[in-house]
Amino acid sequence: MINTTQSFQLAVIGAGPRGISVVERTLARYLALPEPSRPALKIRVIDPFNPGPGHVWRTGQSRLFLMNTPCLFPTVVPAGATADELAASPSGLSFDQWRILMTDPGAGTELPAADRDELAQLTPGAFPSRAVYGRYLEWTFARLQEAALAAGVELDHVRSEVLSLTRPETGAGWVLEVAGEDKLDADAVVLALGHLPAALSADQDRLRDAADRHKLRYLPPAVPSDVDFSVFPAGEPVLVRGLGLNFFDIMIQVTTGRGGRFLPSGLPAGRALRYEPSGREPVLVAASRRGTPYRAKARLDSYVPRSVRLRYFTEEAAAAFRQQGILPGFDHDLWPLLHRDAVWAYYSTLARVAADELLEPAELFLEELRAALDLPGPEWDSVKEKVLDRFVPADRRTNLEALAQPLGRRPYRGAHDLDNAVLAYLEDDAAGSAAGEDDPLKMAIGALNAGRTLLKSIVADGGLADASWLSELRGWFEPLVEGLASGPPPERIEQLAALVRAGVVHFVGPDPRFDIDEARGVFTGSSPWSGTEYAARTLVEAMMPPNRVDRNISPLLGGMLRDGLVRPKVMMAADGTAVITPGLDVTLPPYRPVGISGEPQENLYVLGLQLSSVQWGTAIAAEAGSPAGAGARTLRDADDIASALLSSAAGRGQTGGASKYERANAGSSS
Repeated sequence: MINTTQSFQLAVIGAGPRGISVVERTLARYLALPEPSRPALKIRVIDPFNPGPGHVWRTGQSRLFLMNTPCLFPTVVPAGATADELAASPSGLSFDQWRILMTDPGAGTELPAADRDELAQLTPGAFPSRAVYGRYLEWTFARLQEAALAAGVELDHVRSEVLSLTRPETGAGWVLEVAGEDKLDADAVVLALGHLPAALSADQDRLRDAADRHKLRYLPPAVPSDVDFSVFPAGEPVLVRGLGLNFFDIMIQVTTGRGGRFLPSGLPAGRALRYEPSGREPVLVAASRRGTPYRAKARLDSYVPRSVRLRYFTEEAAAAFRQQGILPGFDHDLWPLLHRDAVWAYYSTLARVAADELLEPAELFLEELRAALDLPGPEWDSVKEKVLDRFVPADRRTNLEALAQPLGRRPYRGAHDLDNAVLAYLEDDAAGSAAGEDDPLKMAIGALNAGRTLLKSIVADGGLADASWLSELRGWFEPLVEGLASGPPPERIEQLAALVRAGVVHFVGPDPRFDIDEARGVFTGSSPWSGTEYAARTLVEAMMPPNRVDRNISPLLGGMLRDGLVRPKVMMAADGTAVITPGLDVTLPPYRPVGISGEPQENLYVLGLQLSSVQWGTAIAAEAGSPAGAGARTLRDADDIASALLSSAAGRGQTGGASKYERANAGSSS
């Protein structure tokens, strides 16, 4: 019998979604053990914020802040088909399953009225508020506490910040210095740290210093719910750097949040809304490298469009490289496969919805296009172009790689011309989102998004060369696919278009430069492509703090770096230059950090954003019902950590905790 009177003490640092998934998987595996062989177990979850929501998903934040995934997508526990692959969950509900449960009469009576009202209005394809998703996370942790209590496992939340992590002077395990608490001992620690504060860049430092000199307002990168947007002056321009998801949080908070209203216009999608101002709005002047916001999600009843199926970039194709002993490059080996799938998604949709626009019959077009795409060598691309020249009018063609520059890098005749160009882009994008499965471009984007899931799995298992990761995947493809597939809910693009028509939002243009006019004492924003300079006394960075461990200012992680317990991962570029990457150096799953000595740390594990140098898309939640090795990869990673933890608990005093991945790759780091 393994059960002992001395508990195995686990500390999970971070009580957001990743930390909760580790707790859930540990309890699930614990409950799957025969009762006599269960070790005594104590789990402490340490975070200044509530367990479940953590920092980002706090339930008290503005309900105007939306998720950028629909209800049907996210989960922190195995649900649907994923549940068939992993130990049974003590809670077992994805967000959408919880949403349905909470709308049953009497089931959600413990929820605040605002949550019940929102849940009643949601559908599987709708985009929930971050606050109500936080309520789901809170509910999940409460169910885990109930399961732990019934199983005799101690599960506690310590509401504080961990300041340092060190090895004890004698013995194994860890010592945690916790703010306002006695030091805590732990046999094993999981770092599920999430977003960390980070040092400003040199350019941001320059702007902040200028703001101090001239008594201007400079708002650095931050979690949107931490920002006081009330400081934005009504009627005055505000420069906004960034047109990603944080921009839309700012946009909605200073419009609807100040009493403005979006009303139906009676016009088709793209012009479906008009804005009725309250008079208290600032004038937002927004800028980003590409000059436009990310494209909106399509309106669908599934995450990947139902008409999209990857035929070329498949698990079998990826496995073939491994079987041949090839470490593939992205540009040479993987992108040609995914590119084929995106091309097919676009043109097969076009042939279905606009066959009358083709120059010859749609059936013949698809037959010849398929034959071109099936060619195994590089000639497929030139043959494909000949087919398109013959069948598709020029105005219906697409160039996927050119979508990274939606404004075409051409000069504009001043601010009005640029605003009109961005407005046309917004209206076209909103119309495409409304068309859903019938929009060729959105279906091509859907194929890229499906491929992103497989890419994430390939990268996480060490299946991409370093040089390719740096210059190809992260160099050009990530900005492209993020701008296409990681955009806001479709209503946000409709709303932004209405605000542009109402004169509440303007755009700086591509490749913007932010500076200080020392003579006037104002911030300026300009673009080489627009010929217009905007000036404002307020500038806000519409972005999260950078996810770079070498720039973090967390006492915990900073101390671990200084003490050599962890180190950033270094990769070799194609020219042999060593490049410090954003994330930690870790082993293959279950992701033990590698210290300055090059040795993995025993009984220390990492899950989440700090894995960004070995995982691609670490901010993406687990997809409900997806395979554990693909869209639900985060849950499999949490499960691997749980397996290692319980192995250590059962073999206390032995060198336990190696997963099947570590045993297969002994001594290597990914």
